[in-house]
Formats: sequence, C-alpha cells, structure tokens
Amino acid sequence: MNQLQSKLNIPSFSDVYSDYFSIGAAINQRTIKSSKQLLIRHFNSITAENEMKPENLQPDENKFSFEIADQFVAFAEEHHMKMRGHTLVWHNQTPDWMFKTQDGSVASRELLLNRMKTHISTVVGRYKGRIHSWDVVNEVIDDSEDLFLRKSNYLEIVGEDFIEKAFRFAHEADSKALLFYNDYNECHPQKCDKIYKLVKSLLEKQVPIHGIGMQGHWNLTSPTLDNIRAAIEKYASLGLQIQLTELDISVFDSTDGRTDLKEPTTEMIALQEERYEQLFSMIREYRDVISSVTFWGVADDYTWLDNFPVKGRKNWPLLFDVNQLPKKSFQKITSFR
Repeated sequence: MNQLQSKLNIPSFSDVYSDYFSIGAAINQRTIKSSKQLLIRHFNSITAENEMKPENLQPDENKFSFEIADQFVAFAEEHHMKMRGHTLVWHNQTPDWMFKTQDGSVASRELLLNRMKTHISTVVGRYKGRIHSWDVVNEVIDDSEDLFLRKSNYLEIVGEDFIEKAFRFAHEADSKALLFYNDYNECHPQKCDKIYKLVKSLLEKQVPIHGIGMQGHWNLTSPTLDNIRAAIEKYASLGLQIQLTELDISVFDSTDGRTDLKEPTTEMIALQEERYEQLFSMIREYRDVISSVTFWGVADDYTWLDNFPVKGRKNWPLLFDVNQLPKKSFQKITSFR
C-alpha cells in the first residue's frame, strides 16, 4: 500500500461488505501488478478480464495455454480470494477453428459439440475445486425486439440446445462449481424478460444452472434504479443466485461523444457519487440473493472504457481514481453503518 493511501486509514471494502456479498475486481496482466496492493486490501474475489476466454486458453485446437490463467488462480489462492471463471462459451473472442473443419468448411453439429465439450472439460477440469463460479454462457440474448437469441456460429451450427449442452458439460467437469448465465443490458425490461425466459426454460429442463450474472455496465442515468430493482426481483423469482459480474458506472451517457475532457466534471463526479450510493443502498437489501459484486476493473488508471465506445476518450467509472486513491463514491458506499 502506498504511503498516501495508508495515511487515509480507509476501511477494507470487502471487510465492510463481509455480511453482504463478495467484492470482486476484473484483472489483467497489467493490473494484477499495478493494482496488487489495492486488490489484496479491498477485494476478496477476482475475475480474469480476458485471459480465460476461449481464444486465450485454446488459440489452436488441442493446444492450450494456461500460464497466465494459472498465475491468476494462484494469486487468488495465495490471498484467500474467490476466483470467478470468465467465460466458457461466447460468440466473441472464440477462435475461428472452433467452427471450421480442416479444409475450411463449416463444422458439423457433432464436431462443434465435441470441441465445446473438450474445451469446457479441459478448462473446468483443470481448475476443479479452485474456481468458485463460472460464466458458462455469455451474451446469447439478442438486443433487438424481433430476435430471441443472438445469431452466432454456435446457434447456426448446433441449434438452441448449445446453451443447455454447455451447462451440462461444465457440471460434468466440476459438479461443485456454481454455473452462471451472464449478459449485459440485463435491466432493460424487454431484454430482462428474454433472459428470464431463457433461464426459466433451462430450469424446466433440469439444466444445472445456479445463477444469473448481471453485468452492470451502466452510466449516470441508465438504467433507472427502478429498472435495476425490477430485474433483480424478476431474476430472484427463479430461485437462483444473482451476481453483479462486470460493474462500472460510466460518466458518459450513450449519446455523449465528447473527447475533450481531461478529467471528469464536477457534475459528473457528484452524479457518480450519488449513483453509487443509491445503487449500493438498494443492493444491500438483496444480500439474500446477491452473492457477489464484481467491478470490471480496479481503478481509473486502467479501464476497458478508455477509448470505448469513443476512441480517444478517457473514462472514470470506478471507485478508485487514476492514482488508485478512493473517491468520495467509495466513502459513501462504505460508511453506511
């Protein structure tokens, strides 16, 4: 811990919430080093931002690369943290070979299912008993009104049951790991209804699924607190765990394309503080169903929202600033007792 932060004598984030839910952060090869002391002091769960996605773990067929993922799991164990696995089946960041034969034609249903099973059983099996929960299937619901499932190679080659198969393969590989369906825009009423429909259908087929991951990539005004609450209530009615899996609060709304700000405005800071305070006040009410809250990053010195979706733009969505010091937002959500 740097000297300035130690002088602040701030409470440990995860200690403050020990009676509520785990407090997690997404990490990468850079932040596991640059934010090491923050992670050790304030978080009791970690998720690999990209390093456990299919293209990273199996870039070529049957050639697995576990070195970085192994380091992350060892870090979690060394510091008594839970490790979330992210992610096993996703339309994105999956190598092209998964969907093709050696001659370049489209893989058959049987071939793709066999490859899915090999990938899942190898990855989940390697970390059996060491990874607390897995995002098994990621982002298969379409955002549009007229489509239920997103068009993808998995859907086109296997059919809708690729989702069910993925969960069954994961459960076979580690029967004690908690298995989640994970998605974004999960509080938009129409998409919330579709996520609910999908998960309900899996439960009716007795598919081993234990929870819903609400990503939580939100901004200062959207989604509304009422929509967040309604989504939590709807998902909780299925009797499953809920985790906020990728939380951050952008200081820009979806129509704001500015690139000239060198730091957040006073108004942005105030609105973000209020937003975090109101959000955590609400989710504390649901500690019986929310088991973990993971931020998609550690501090504002590095965030995936830098240059996305607007190139050349810095963002400040987290609870620790660019110097890795706690913002007033942090103080407000840790001083409720």
